[in-house]
Amino acid sequence: MTARHILAIDQGTTSSRALIFDQQMQVVATAQEEFKQHFPQSGWVEHDPQDLWQTTLRTCRAALEQGVCTAQEIAAIGITNQRETTIVWDTETGETLGRAIVWQDRRTATMCRTLSDAGLEDLIVAQTGLLLDPYFSGTKLKWILDRHDDARHRARAGTVKFGTVDSFLIWHLTGGAVHVTDATNAARTMLYDIHRGTWSAEICDALDIPVEMLPEVKDCAAEFGHTDSEIFGPRIPITGVAGDQQAATVGQACFAPGMVKSTYGTGCFALLNTGTTPVTSQNRLLTTIAYQLDGTPTYALEGSIFVAGAVVQWLRDGLGIISQASETHALADRADPAQEVIIVPAFAGLGAPYWNPDCRGAIFGLTRGTGPAEMARAALESVGFQTRDLLEAMHADWQDTVAAPTLRVDGGLASSDWAMQFLSDVIDAPVDRPANLETTALGAAWLAGMHAGIYPDMEAFAGGWAVERTFTPVMDPDDREARYAAWGRALRATLSV
Repeated sequence: MTARHILAIDQGTTSSRALIFDQQMQVVATAQEEFKQHFPQSGWVEHDPQDLWQTTLRTCRAALEQGVCTAQEIAAIGITNQRETTIVWDTETGETLGRAIVWQDRRTATMCRTLSDAGLEDLIVAQTGLLLDPYFSGTKLKWILDRHDDARHRARAGTVKFGTVDSFLIWHLTGGAVHVTDATNAARTMLYDIHRGTWSAEICDALDIPVEMLPEVKDCAAEFGHTDSEIFGPRIPITGVAGDQQAATVGQACFAPGMVKSTYGTGCFALLNTGTTPVTSQNRLLTTIAYQLDGTPTYALEGSIFVAGAVVQWLRDGLGIISQASETHALADRADPAQEVIIVPAFAGLGAPYWNPDCRGAIFGLTRGTGPAEMARAALESVGFQTRDLLEAMHADWQDTVAAPTLRVDGGLASSDWAMQFLSDVIDAPVDRPANLETTALGAAWLAGMHAGIYPDMEAFAGGWAVERTFTPVMDPDDREARYAAWGRALRATLSV
């Protein structure tokens, strides 16, 4: 029996998904399962690592049980994952040292300020391309180690390991045989020198992190091990891994310098391909690895917004003004145009280009007549405003980019015509929504399938990318600038509190 399918694992912030792609890179089976979010204190966000593993395992088996293909017909597995989320586990028992600390978690803000005052930020920026911020894995890992007396000793002895979610899943999938990651996930830890392609001994020393606990770093398309026979029966090779935003960049075929994609999930993440030359941001964006193939990294400028789709979830779960996300768009259409309500959704601080972990969300322009429709419109508009902040910073950092590049979009919120039209209006540029919105999983699948020899090379893959709809600006220029100026005033007021 010839293996011609790819199993893509998409382990996200709120759910785990498994998708089976056929030889034409079309989704033929899918399964999804949400898991519990833990908020033990203000600003703390945690996951139970066993939830991540068990939901991943169950969704993979559920996708296979749909009968489209058997495990014997899976040629390879590709993995994409929520980035920066930090897990530490004992390799002898399999038990974790507490819950996973999620990328959104802000508990190490004070630690970051202390390290910055000690002069560590310049080293971190120079070697990792990142900022000294609680967002990244490094200080989360230090926080865990500081609270377990013998953890560092056990790590140096090789029995305690650190990993982002991809490493944790691969360790379980291979029956504990392999401890690896890929360059894109390593680049988000604040411990990896993206220029030398090695873990930074200097940063690890400064944070008192034993290098022995860090995974081996591989290309995005490589041999990451085989699944244990007890998982699916046949031993399936794992041949593709990339962090979720980098996988989306690959899935959007943003392979040429100057191409930009923005993914709208829980947060929003825009990446600008800068080619084989890393660009140091002067506007507090991140220099990161977009993907790495054949030992050569391709770099990107990245802007990270912590709250995008999550603001719609807040309307549903926090305020109770909608019962499902799709209602937001119809509500926004009914909003009173005379009301200028602005939501700054800094629920977990603000990311790029402000990087303020302490500020919190605010609403401006409320009147007695403000209701659910105005709140829904303001929520969707906040995503567009934040995206423009990122793109303007990118244009200032990298002069090779055109003033108004076409933006390729994906993620759950990209399905909203209302949100995408406003996005095009406020950034004054075309917005391309692809025919295949499963770009994150597709990126992981292509990496795995290309390495396994059943998917086309990069040029042919890019040639097959197709647009479903292009949104073009229709807003009056004066109105655009007036509304963006109002956003700026609201943002500055939020940051000043």
